[in-house]
Amino acid sequence: MTFAIPDLASLFALAFARIGTLVMLFPGVGERLVPARLRLAFAVLLTLVLLPAVGGLLPAGREPQGVIGALLGEVAIGLVLGIATRMVVATLQIAGAIVAQELGLSFAMTVDPTQGSGQEAAIGNFLTLLGVTLVFAADVHHLAIMAIRDSYALLPPVGMPDPGDAARLAVSSVGRSFTLALQLAAPFIAFALLFNLGLGILSRLMPQMQVFFLAMPLTIMLGVLILMTALGVMMTLYVGQLGGFLQTLGAR
Repeated sequence: MTFAIPDLASLFALAFARIGTLVMLFPGVGERLVPARLRLAFAVLLTLVLLPAVGGLLPAGREPQGVIGALLGEVAIGLVLGIATRMVVATLQIAGAIVAQELGLSFAMTVDPTQGSGQEAAIGNFLTLLGVTLVFAADVHHLAIMAIRDSYALLPPVGMPDPGDAARLAVSSVGRSFTLALQLAAPFIAFALLFNLGLGILSRLMPQMQVFFLAMPLTIMLGVLILMTALGVMMTLYVGQLGGFLQTLGAR
């Protein structure tokens, strides 16, 4: 029993290093609007739940220097996986910025409630909050927990992650994020292109008309109508893509 307690403590510390880092960055529970104590309590609870499942993959009985090295490696793995997921989560903010630019609402800036700092487009903040809500409503957080569990089979705690693999994951996540953002904002890009083309033809046909004063109210009104119509499809696509990314994250 004398040796079981230190071994159990080192196993818990190793598991908490990865799980705690991932919890601080994963969608839903990793947002700044969630109190830090609540996130810490959830990370401790999740570590206790997953420890029996992943304890066999964790090294035990090492020297203090080896445990410290393993802890640093676990934190690095958690950062790599968490930041990759956070890049995909940022899709809604990117899509919101594109939508606001196309509708002429890029000047409407508010503080990002999920990060607690910085001025972002109001439409992007709305989409981000809606996305966080749907993460829990659609049980996507269950996929995040399963991805944490499966990450031990994918990346065993044997040291620092391979820089090449981390770079490829980061590039893949950024590409997926911008691709999905363009897909979400595609109706508004097409609308802005056709609408501005029509206004250009109208200004040539009727030079005396003040096109600018006609364009701004119509752009905002029609853009909001398109947003109300396409919002359900946009969020369904986002939640599906985020869930698919979390599933592939544990099966890479």
